[in-house]
Amino acid sequence: MNSSDPKIDPRRQSHGFTLVEMLVVIAIMSILMTAGAIGLSGMGGKGVTSGVASAESLFDEARSMAMGKNLRTCVLVAKDLKNNSADNLKRIVVAYENIDATTGLPKDPNNSDPEWVLSSRGAVLPDQTFFSQKFSKRDHANGGGTIPEVATGKIKSAPSASSTGAAAAVKAAYDGTYYIYRFNSQGIAENVGASFIIGSGARPVNKPTAAPQVTSSAKRDFGGFVVWRNGMTSVFRNPGQAKIPSDVKEF
Repeated sequence: MNSSDPKIDPRRQSHGFTLVEMLVVIAIMSILMTAGAIGLSGMGGKGVTSGVASAESLFDEARSMAMGKNLRTCVLVAKDLKNNSADNLKRIVVAYENIDATTGLPKDPNNSDPEWVLSSRGAVLPDQTFFSQKFSKRDHANGGGTIPEVATGKIKSAPSASSTGAAAAVKAAYDGTYYIYRFNSQGIAENVGASFIIGSGARPVNKPTAAPQVTSSAKRDFGGFVVWRNGMTSVFRNPGQAKIPSDVKEF
């Protein structure tokens, strides 16, 4: 019986990458990663994206509460908390107009500046993210007016189970002045076209009560939404919609 060595087709021989091929692949990967980093830099960071989503959910809560309770409601953004300044421009809460403990009806329905009762603890914006007093407007499309405020003393705490049903003095951590976004008893926004804008920033070291400063000149480190007449919100898709200048330096 004759035997012969099998011939191997050279086209089917396997071989590893050469050094040149590996270097080419690494170079391509580096270029793609760099391009991706450039494309993503300047876009709203994780904190801004998360903060906008949290705020939208609170606006939706206020709108739903207004229709469900047939009461005026609002979203409050802390401006100047007397005993908790670290939460200034960061804490957001939902509240409803004070009601009569006996009838369950609005206590002062004809008052345009009623007392407000906190419905929950709300939320605090992510670290290094702050509400923008400068870019949030009463009428964003026309750039008109600052967001209204509600004075200290107008905020109450919800009644406890052991109380007579009347609203109580607000807890120390929540006492202060707030920016206010209002809804009527049908869930209609009272300031149609108002905007809610937040941005990335930081307070100066060793000055926790100081005003925050923008940490980047990139205008895309800001984000937010506009509130329509029906109480629904629409997120700004780009800095142009939010009217944020490219050289923004302050909130």
